[in-house]
Amino acid sequence: MKNKKIIITGFFSLITIGTMNAQKKPHLDKTKPIEERISLLMKEMTIEEKVGQMNQYNGFWEVTGPAPKTGNAEIKYKHLRDGWVGSMLTVRGVKEVRAVQKIAVEETRLGIPLIIGFDVIHGYKTLSPIPLAEAASWDLEAIKKSAQIAADEASASGINWTFGPMVDISRDARWGRVMEGAGEDPYLGSKIATARVKGFQGETKADLSKVNTIAACAKHFAAYGFAEAGLEYNTVDISNATLYNTVLPPFKAANDAGVRTYMNSFNILNGIPATGSSFLQRDILKGKWKFDGFVITDWASIKEMVSHGFAKDGAEASEKAVKAGSDMDMESHLYVKELVKLVKDGKVKEALVDDAVRRILRVKFELGLFDDPYKYCDEAREKATIGNKANNDGVLDMAKKSIVLLKNDKNLLPLKKSGQKIALIGALANDKNSPLGSWRIAADDNTAVSVLEGMQQYKNNQLTFEKGADVVVEKQSFKDELVFNTTDKSGFEAAKKVAANADVVVMVLGEIGFQSGEGRSRTNLDLPGVQQELLEEIYKVNPNIVLVLNNGRPLALPWAAEHIPAIVEAWHLGTQTGNAVAQVLYGDYNPSGKLPMSFPRNVGQCPIYYNHFNTGRPNNSDKNVFWSHYTDVEKTPQFPFGFGLSYTTFDYKNLKINKTAFAKGEAVKVSVEVTNSGNYDGKEVVQLYIHDVAASLARPVKELKGFELIELKKGETKTVTLTLTDKELGFFDNDGNYLVEPGTFKIMVGGSSDKGLEGSFELE
Repeated sequence: MKNKKIIITGFFSLITIGTMNAQKKPHLDKTKPIEERISLLMKEMTIEEKVGQMNQYNGFWEVTGPAPKTGNAEIKYKHLRDGWVGSMLTVRGVKEVRAVQKIAVEETRLGIPLIIGFDVIHGYKTLSPIPLAEAASWDLEAIKKSAQIAADEASASGINWTFGPMVDISRDARWGRVMEGAGEDPYLGSKIATARVKGFQGETKADLSKVNTIAACAKHFAAYGFAEAGLEYNTVDISNATLYNTVLPPFKAANDAGVRTYMNSFNILNGIPATGSSFLQRDILKGKWKFDGFVITDWASIKEMVSHGFAKDGAEASEKAVKAGSDMDMESHLYVKELVKLVKDGKVKEALVDDAVRRILRVKFELGLFDDPYKYCDEAREKATIGNKANNDGVLDMAKKSIVLLKNDKNLLPLKKSGQKIALIGALANDKNSPLGSWRIAADDNTAVSVLEGMQQYKNNQLTFEKGADVVVEKQSFKDELVFNTTDKSGFEAAKKVAANADVVVMVLGEIGFQSGEGRSRTNLDLPGVQQELLEEIYKVNPNIVLVLNNGRPLALPWAAEHIPAIVEAWHLGTQTGNAVAQVLYGDYNPSGKLPMSFPRNVGQCPIYYNHFNTGRPNNSDKNVFWSHYTDVEKTPQFPFGFGLSYTTFDYKNLKINKTAFAKGEAVKVSVEVTNSGNYDGKEVVQLYIHDVAASLARPVKELKGFELIELKKGETKTVTLTLTDKELGFFDNDGNYLVEPGTFKIMVGGSSDKGLEGSFELE
């Protein structure tokens, strides 16, 4: 009886303890509004626990193994158990995520779950094209679907937060990170930002609690894409007009779409590092835009403010960062080290910490992590989701839509499906790794379908492959500099032999997948290594060449543009690269992509962009040298923004504007008839550009303000109507005020930024 009594007493003690725990955690009551639950939780938090929520650590040990005993990993592990970690990144896979989440939820005093971040840039394991390639589709639904696939796979592996989309506008192809964005235009960039945010998060804030969505992060706030000379991590010095009219619109669009986090940028703006910029983070983002999610720093960017010369040490950098509005510290280790003392010494108000913590907790509640910390840790779902057929079909569809036909002078394309002798040349044609592109850290190596494998599916032609030459001489790596082959041409003769005996030569040339992305700035935009020489040698024996480009940025290829009859921009297309390329080459998919960035004639034109300003001397009106031009090359791009061919042709006629004059606030209706005048069914992106002829600030020569992707059967005609409102007709002044001014507006409608039907109207 005595033992039984002890057991019963123990049982009731457990019940009592359980009841007490429930009473101590009223924030777990699902019936209460989120804001009330946050307030209840924060009342229980010490200043150390609050600062802990502002601390993000990178993955640091074999999380399913024993606890680390020494070094930095031991410190991080201790902080995790003490509740001094709010987020982790690069921990992935259900087993690993469950292990770290278990420590946070079951071994800390308050049991606050971690938010798990990861760079899901263009897919998780099943990869879509790089974002710049996706932008070339101009297909917003396809881009949204691509982000949904990425979110589906990432969330199935325990991840609930991605550091994307990157919405930086950039005009300089030398900057390697153009591969991660949507190109040079703020209007297109804004539309794509919206699509990607909704693809990751769902259509509404309520969708964020679903198991197959993840929180998105708009980055890099702000102006990172304007780094001088295209040099990574470099200085930015731009006008307010550029900031408000070019840089900020995609970030504002992301906010309007409900994005839950922002990442600040490495660069300075107006002499102040973005991480320490109250102007960007408090005045604009959290003030004017009323953003209520949280801001995370880029990797160690608080610490880098010391290198910038903006702070004398880590303590001052932490003080400036938190005052400016940086809510979570990624891998500087400074908030967790300095912020408690800064608060206790009165240098930082605890209210600033509270604001940051409330924002972080809000997103965690919205994700449903407090209701079920292990909701993303379902091994059965992980197994069923990763790499499944539906996801592969989805990324193949996206890949085909991303391909841009730049040239097809001899009608070499589409290839015949039988009776042709085809020589396939180039190391990249048989590469299963490079087409995966940059920022693919969860994907397994050598999992792309190669172009060779894709073309081998078409069995009624005689296909012969020769490498010609390697692009690099060492294995490619995400962290290491690439070493290019500049001397070994031993494969040239074999390649020339098969080319000489072929009806058509398909050459796959370009950049290695890791040649673009973060830290991959270039001062030349040519074909690296001996590829250009290989191209010219093959041309000598057979000029019937289809050049397929694999690259992560616009390239400058003046020789190819002049000599090669067919050029296909195939980017880095991800897992299904070879199948997508083959289906386009053989005409099973009619290419419909349009360039989201201008391709320069040479690197000396960079930065180059279509929506430039007129200058005071735009033309050679006096027939002398004193006008805006180069003396050695045309000032126009090789291939302009919005350009892209099809296997069919499209004719534009009957441009109409519903009135000649409009009052402010009236909708301007612009219609045009588009006819498929060729021999194939196809898609066309109908583009509308405007020019505000005279304004209080000089306006660009043209600006994209509307587009529609249409599909036409051969011989079919459709009338496309695009609408302009005050939202499209106005601009921001240098103080960030939005103006819609009366005056004359010219418009142009066509299939590219360089030509189309023209008209005009008055805004009264």
